[in-house]
Amino acid sequence: MAVLITASHLWILFSVFLLKCTSADTTIVTAEAAQNVTLPCRAPNNNIRVLQWSRDGLKAEDIFVYRNNLVDPDNQHQSFKDRVDLQDRQMKDGDASLILKNVTIHDNGTYKCRVFMEETRLWKVSSIYLSVVDPPGQPGGHTEDGGETSKFVGLKVGLVVPAVLLVAAVAVFLIYRKLNKQNQDSYQPPVEMYHV
Repeated sequence: MAVLITASHLWILFSVFLLKCTSADTTIVTAEAAQNVTLPCRAPNNNIRVLQWSRDGLKAEDIFVYRNNLVDPDNQHQSFKDRVDLQDRQMKDGDASLILKNVTIHDNGTYKCRVFMEETRLWKVSSIYLSVVDPPGQPGGHTEDGGETSKFVGLKVGLVVPAVLLVAAVAVFLIYRKLNKQNQDSYQPPVEMYHV
């Protein structure tokens, strides 16, 4: 049985691939330097047993830990001490959002909120990308290393999106080529074309 792949089938495969790559529960939050910012996180209910906030790129320590109805400051990364707090300490309605105080460009990055719910015995993980920019009117928006914050963030996004699109396009092309080759290899001419 021959499988016929059309351009519309390829587009559907490509769209599904892109949707899977880009719908990974990531929220983007932008804040100006020196502001307090809320990193959103919600659990399905208020039955939160453990809450861990971390940032990609930091070593083993978390930036905020809540377990057994208590905040655990012992395993907190030094740069976040006295700078983080829950938006709602009682986490009513599953609100596990974190307030990060006095943000700087060094706070740029991807934060993870991990919530362990006692009722389901499952972890819910959310990702939040924080982009800290200089306030309007700041000359140049320069960072300590001489680069510009907005260009750095734009460069990251500008490189990641085309890379994902390129990988998806190559995957779709390879699938199309493989299926087309299988169709050509399995082609059998009608019986009338054979000379007896």
